[in-house]
Amino acid sequence: MTTAAAPVAQLDDQLTADFYLYESLLPDEERKILLKARTFMREEVKPLVNDAWSKAELPQELIEKFRGSGLVALAYEGYGEHQPAVSHLLSGTLAMELGRVDASCATFFGVHNGLGFYSIYYGGDKEQRDRFLPAMATMEKIGAFALTEPDGGSDVSGGMRTTARREGDTWVLNGAKKWIGNATFADYVVVFARDAADNKVKAFVVEKGTPGFEPVKIEGKIALRIVQNAEITLTDVRVPEANRLQNMKGFRDVAEVLRQTRSGVAWQALGVMIGAYELALDYAKERNAFGRPIAKFQLVQDLLVKGLGNITSSWGMLVQLARLQDQGIFRDEHSALAKEFVAARMREVVAWSREIFGGNGILLDYDIARFFSDAEALYSYEGTHQMQTLIVGKSITGHSAFVG
Repeated sequence: MTTAAAPVAQLDDQLTADFYLYESLLPDEERKILLKARTFMREEVKPLVNDAWSKAELPQELIEKFRGSGLVALAYEGYGEHQPAVSHLLSGTLAMELGRVDASCATFFGVHNGLGFYSIYYGGDKEQRDRFLPAMATMEKIGAFALTEPDGGSDVSGGMRTTARREGDTWVLNGAKKWIGNATFADYVVVFARDAADNKVKAFVVEKGTPGFEPVKIEGKIALRIVQNAEITLTDVRVPEANRLQNMKGFRDVAEVLRQTRSGVAWQALGVMIGAYELALDYAKERNAFGRPIAKFQLVQDLLVKGLGNITSSWGMLVQLARLQDQGIFRDEHSALAKEFVAARMREVVAWSREIFGGNGILLDYDIARFFSDAEALYSYEGTHQMQTLIVGKSITGHSAFVG
């Protein structure tokens, strides 16, 4: 039975950006989970992120903290710590909460708990789900998702060069992947390859240490520096038929994974927007210029109000998106519009927020520089702004504008 939404009087006052009280839509039990996550991110994760971001490292200590957080697989029936599975509204709000503190941590978690976990949950048969997912649910094993290639991003559906050739009960994979989060240390990497026999895209769980599987960390990033992205070379990588995800039968199934996880990226972008806005609001109240707090200046208030408007409109869109997911009437174009719109609004808000900091806005010590840089990656991954507009444009006009 679903409990009633929390009365407004019981709402947490720590989230100053919730101007329309969207959190009141969560039932009491789910709100307790959210507040636990908020405390975890603020007290356990936030103190570690600037140093990790500066060093471009994902410290084991941070992984261990997530391992004990109880946040993994909450949205998956039969596998998470909380059963039955939580609503899509809570699942999205949790992604928001992670992004509010750090986009890299939200991405690391999203790759494992979203792309990697959902690929096996959706694409695997019962034996495969039972074999791989329990250890992933406790983060004893870490997952990754290898779709993008060095010469193909959004066009990978038609131009995938990584191949799979069957030899009896074994598949031989050859090719390359790029920008694969968690891949330098992941235990299970879901690799997508085109079957040389029927030209269909299939998915394979490549386990850590498999000969011929060589992930190399991508250096020199200016965004999501904590995330360990890799370029992967696959040279005669032999994978048993038992590790081919049995329900992944073509790119349509890959698109289903992206449809689900893309909404999570939109929620992460909302979190980044909120985190940047809150930093700017606090700074404006504390920073003095010309003998008074800069929060008293009209132009500063204008930037803050525009930021709050972006947050409020984006949040409302995502609340309705979660309802569509819960009702089972959630389509590709719904996910695409949310990612396109919220990511664009995020980019505006982090820029306005950094502007309020003036020169201090380029210093890592003030956090806002990290938000500003990381926003660029969220704006691009899981489908660029332009690709999302093509998906939505096809839906509303009935005409495809894709080239090729």
